[in-house]
Amino acid sequence: MSQFIKIYPENPNEKEIDKVVKVLREGGLVIYPTDTVYGLGCDISNSKALERIAKIKGIKLDKANFSFVCYDLSNISNYVKQIDTSTFKILKKALPGPYTFILPGNNELPKEFKKKKTVGIRVPDNNIAREIVRKLGNPIVSTSIYDEDEILEYTTDPELIFEKWQNIVDIVIDGGYGNNEASTVIDLSGEEPEIIRAGKGDTDIF
Repeated sequence: MSQFIKIYPENPNEKEIDKVVKVLREGGLVIYPTDTVYGLGCDISNSKALERIAKIKGIKLDKANFSFVCYDLSNISNYVKQIDTSTFKILKKALPGPYTFILPGNNELPKEFKKKKTVGIRVPDNNIAREIVRKLGNPIVSTSIYDEDEILEYTTDPELIFEKWQNIVDIVIDGGYGNNEASTVIDLSGEEPEIIRAGKGDTDIF
């Protein structure tokens, strides 16, 4: 049975954030709010937790397209190849925000992702998500939680999320109602930015 923790996004309670970080460090899985939909995440450096998420999603870990949720741009350089000035300008303009950027991965990627040529990077505009990552000291590997309901697609009510996931994950954070629109995905690994999925983020800024 997982814990159901209320955290306020305007001013996240440090003790509650520490509880979440402790669970992540111990290989736990956490459902947490972002600036778009709720996400399912684990510590990027914990192999067992990564395997658990892949199993839940019904995919092989090396085939998974998970996002790396970072605190800010300084985190990003640990996992992606050196980025040019124009790419950096795009990232700086858009982040934190409701975007996932696909960038060329570097040799520092965790062993589970070594085969991947690109990685998806997120810096959500949500204090809860960013504080967890800041305190943890490294990114969370994350995936959106979908709903079987084809009309809704994403569950936005934390209590309903807890009801569904309480026996699968270790913590569900109630950070208020989520959004039911996913992030905009933009591929920056080629010559020109390419919009892969139009979501919550405004694509006119590129």
